[in-house]
Amino acid sequence: MISALLAGAAIYYLQVYGYYQTVEASSPAAEIRMTTLDGVAEPLLIEGFEGIDADSSPIRFRACFRTPQSMAMLTETYRIYEGATPLVAPGWFECFDAKAIGEALEEGRAVAYLGEENIQYGIDRVVAIMDDGRAFAWNQINHCGEVVFNGEPAPADCPEK
Repeated sequence: MISALLAGAAIYYLQVYGYYQTVEASSPAAEIRMTTLDGVAEPLLIEGFEGIDADSSPIRFRACFRTPQSMAMLTETYRIYEGATPLVAPGWFECFDAKAIGEALEEGRAVAYLGEENIQYGIDRVVAIMDDGRAFAWNQINHCGEVVFNGEPAPADCPEK
């Protein structure tokens, strides 16, 4: 019984804490890029960056920050991301509330943009920006990744793996 409890505690710790590392605001990994309507990924002006990531999975990246750029300018400059689904962050990373971000997207208080397509094959970086300037980023499996990661051949509109 004790070994089962210890194993359970170890698994919980590794899933919630063990694999994550803080992304320092000064590191290259903290640069948030967004894709313009012309298809060019360019750095976004941000402040107050907080981020986490893990080597164990390409979809563990989460970030919170602010941008001083207006929603009107952002919408006229960057590609909207359809089907954005914020992924739940560990409870200890308090600035990222996937449920609240999802509700804001549904209610129109936030807009999701394509950060970078295929930041890693089959994975897109999504950036959601609230109407008050708060912003969030996460990695999400795209339609190519869904198919290829299930062992099927890539659709015709997907890049080579």
